[in-house]
Amino acid sequence: QVQLVESGGGLVQPGGSLRLSCASSGFTPAAYTIGWFRQAPGKEREWVSCISRLNTYYADSVKGRFTISRDNAKNTVYLQMNSLKPEDTAVYYCAAVVGLLPRATMGAPGEYHYWGQGTQVTVSS
Repeated sequence: QVQLVESGGGLVQPGGSLRLSCASSGFTPAAYTIGWFRQAPGKEREWVSCISRLNTYYADSVKGRFTISRDNAKNTVYLQMNSLKPEDTAVYYCAAVVGLLPRATMGAPGEYHYWGQGTQVTVSS
């Protein structure tokens, strides 16, 4: 059974940092593309970043501030978030899909087969 579990969310001041973790079980993460999405109240789910076996990709809104990485030995994908802004406040979800996604569709939630339960990130002073 495929499972994704996010952790690491919390309350942080503007300019601060958090590291989110996405622990997976039931599949081999190296063979999957893992994505991070976020959803703020009243807004649609927004793609943040993803990592495949070949490369990493970022939304323009987080490029240069967020870094995605994976530790295949620990079956975990991380999202290091620096220079956080109030507009980064959202529930963050990780998601997984087998293999590679075209650049044009890697931001589409419907392309991902498995989802975690989400972790809340609040950026506020």
